[in-house]
This record gives sequence, C-alpha cells and structure tokens, in this order.
Amino acid sequence: MDIRIRKPTVRECEKCGRRERWNDATGTWRLDTDDEGDRIAGDVYCIHEWDINGTFVPIETDDADAEA
Repeated sequence: MDIRIRKPTVRECEKCGRRERWNDATGTWRLDTDDEGDRIAGDVYCIHEWDINGTFVPIETDDADAEA
C-alpha cells in the first residue's frame, strides 16, 4: 500500500467567505478570484476560520496493493 500526504491548495473562511489559493511560485496563500475576475477578500476585520476539519483528506492511499 502506497501512502501520500497531500496539502490543500484552496481554503475558504467559514465566517466571511474569503477564499485563498496556494501559489507555488511565491510559497504563499493568495486571494482567489471569482468568474468575473473580482477578488474574494471577505471581511477585512474577520479573524478567519478556515475549514480545517471539512472534506479535505490529507492522507491518500493506493489500495491496489491491498487487493492483491
């Protein structure tokens, strides 16, 4: 069984809707944009609460070996 640890590439604040995307070139989180190209900044005074216990699963397994 092959195990790989993944990192998130997009995060969204549960309180104000701010959305950020990971930028590999700069090694930082950057504001994401909507379909019209507007930045999704959320509330400037929000203490952002990122959905760290949501649907993202950091551990990825290759169960092909387990089936054999």
